[in-house]
Amino acid sequence: MPNHAQLMETVSDYIIPQSREGMQVSEAEYWKNYYEHPDFNYEWNNGILEEVPMADLINYRMYQWFIKLLIDFLEIHPIATTVGLEMGFRLALTDETKIRKPDLGVVLHTNPVPIKPTDRTYDGVFDMCIESVSDSTRKEKERDTVAKYAEYAEVGVKEYFVLYASGEEIAFYRFNDTLRVYEEINPIDGIIRSEVLPGFQFQLDDLFRQPTYNQMSDDPVYQGFIGLKYQQAQVKVEQIQAETEQAQAKAVQEQQRAEQAQAKVEQEKAKNDRLTAYLRQIGIDPESIPDDIE
Repeated sequence: MPNHAQLMETVSDYIIPQSREGMQVSEAEYWKNYYEHPDFNYEWNNGILEEVPMADLINYRMYQWFIKLLIDFLEIHPIATTVGLEMGFRLALTDETKIRKPDLGVVLHTNPVPIKPTDRTYDGVFDMCIESVSDSTRKEKERDTVAKYAEYAEVGVKEYFVLYASGEEIAFYRFNDTLRVYEEINPIDGIIRSEVLPGFQFQLDDLFRQPTYNQMSDDPVYQGFIGLKYQQAQVKVEQIQAETEQAQAKAVQEQQRAEQAQAKVEQEKAKNDRLTAYLRQIGIDPESIPDDIE
């Protein structure tokens, strides 16, 4: 029988759910009870529950701008699948095991472990991970900038992007497969370029400016996807306009044919009316004329 304190804790959790941050649980228990927890988003750090922190608005806006850019790129160049919504993957490290949920994961279609539409967790290693840094506490910041940096490098995540609106911790890394370490991706002419997603690039400053797509559509940096998307959209608009004009022209033609037919009917009626009047004038009842007489 549970004691009074345990009962009160259970009742309290039912009324006001309490975070289990820092609690020790087995991996099996994590997958069963905490991976898809209804109230809290947990990662599993070698037996310890770690609650994934919430982002503030300024960091969310940067992340939102970036993910829209990435999704538009993949619409034009469908070479990978993006994974979010708290989907995690298991990191079997040298001395420990962790389960992380990147804010955004990218799986290339060439990845040896394909991701299936029904998957709730990814069994392979993401080709790219993106984290939006939460700086509520030093521990939360170091989780993304230090701990996950080392973990993702050890399992071979090819590129790791750390987004941070303050600018201090923002960083982009590419995995050196020979040295088995991350090397920083330095902007060239202010541009960050991905090798995991050939052609995906962006002005580093644009992460902070967050220009609209109309503003980017004529920018050479984005011509390979944003520009193409707008060109395709413009072509579609022109096709719709052409189809609309054709439909309108057809409607005008149909209206003209209908008016011509009506005019012909009225002409025939007028002719018949004149003939009827003439027959009556000469003393012939038009109704007495058999219908089969031409």
